[in-house]
Amino acid sequence: MPELPEVETVRDGLDRHVRGRTVEQVEIRRDSAVRRHPGGPVDFAARLTGRSLDGVVRRGKYLWLLLSPTGGGTARPDGTRPPTGPDDALLAHLGMSGQLLVHHADRAPEHRHLRARLLLGGDPGVVLDFVDQRTFGHLGVVDLERTPDGAPGGHGSPSPAVPVPVAHIARDLLDPALDRAALVAAVRRRRTELKRALLDQSLVSGIGNIYADEALWRAGLHGSRPTDRLRPVEVVRVLDAAEEVMRSALRVGGTSFDALYVDVNGESGYFDRSLAVYGQEGRPCPRCGTPVERTAFMNRSSFTCPRCQPRPRTARRVRYTRPVL
Repeated sequence: MPELPEVETVRDGLDRHVRGRTVEQVEIRRDSAVRRHPGGPVDFAARLTGRSLDGVVRRGKYLWLLLSPTGGGTARPDGTRPPTGPDDALLAHLGMSGQLLVHHADRAPEHRHLRARLLLGGDPGVVLDFVDQRTFGHLGVVDLERTPDGAPGGHGSPSPAVPVPVAHIARDLLDPALDRAALVAAVRRRRTELKRALLDQSLVSGIGNIYADEALWRAGLHGSRPTDRLRPVEVVRVLDAAEEVMRSALRVGGTSFDALYVDVNGESGYFDRSLAVYGQEGRPCPRCGTPVERTAFMNRSSFTCPRCQPRPRTARRVRYTRPVL
C-alpha cells in the first residue's frame, strides 16, 4: 500500500497539474470506484461537474482535492443542488494499487484498469484518470469538518478542515501542527508493540510496513518492544528515524517495487534502491553485516537485523490492538 512519501509525491504532482482547473465531464467506468459515495455514480458526477479543484491536500496516506463553490452547479437527480461551500472535497484513497494519472485530453490512453476519468478544462485540457488494478481504492465527494485545533487539515492548504471520513486519522510526522510531546506520551501509554503503534494511523499517520521497518532499523529498536516500557528518548529516536526515512524517500519520489507505484506522470520512485532491511532477507545488514531476517507480522512480513535490533529479553503478555490502517 502506498505510504506517506508515495502519496505526497502524487499530491505534489496533482497540485502542479490540476489545481485551478474545472471539472467539465465525469466518466465512471466501474461503479465500484465510487462505492463509498452515498449517492452512487450519478450523484458523484453531479457533485463534481462545474466545480474547480482549488487545492490538493494530504494527511498521512489520505488525499483530497478541495472543491470550489458551485454557484448553482449541476442539479442532482432529485432536483437539489450540490453544496455551495468550500464544504466538500473529492477524497481519494489509493488502496493497494490505486493511481491518479494526468494526461493531455487529446492523447489520453485507455488503460485496462481505468475506473474513473475526469475531463478538466484549460488550454490544453487534461484528464485525471483513476486507475486501480486490485480495486481496493475508491473516490468520493465528502463533507469537510473543522479541525479541533484550528490548524490546517493537512499538507497543501491552510484550510482548517478535514474530510469527515479522515477525521479519525492522526497528523503525520511531516505535519508542522503535530504535537510531538503529546505523541511520545501517547505511544508510551499504549500497551502494545512498537511496530503496531507505528502502523496505527489513529496515533500517527503515514507510516506503513516499509517505512516502519526502515525506521526501526535506523533507531536500533525491535518492533516487538512493548511501548509502555520504552523510555521517552527511545520513542523520540524511532519517530525521528521515521521522519528521516520518509523525507529521504520523498526526495527520490517514494518507493516503487512495480508499475503500481508511480507518480501522476506514470514515473517510478527510486527509494527501493536505498532500503536497508525491508525486502532484504538474507542480505548483509548495511551497518554490521549480519544477514537480515524476515518474520511473519500481521499477514505480511517484518525485516530486521538480529544484531542491531535485538528482541526484548523478557516477554510479557501484551494486549494487542489492531492498528487503524
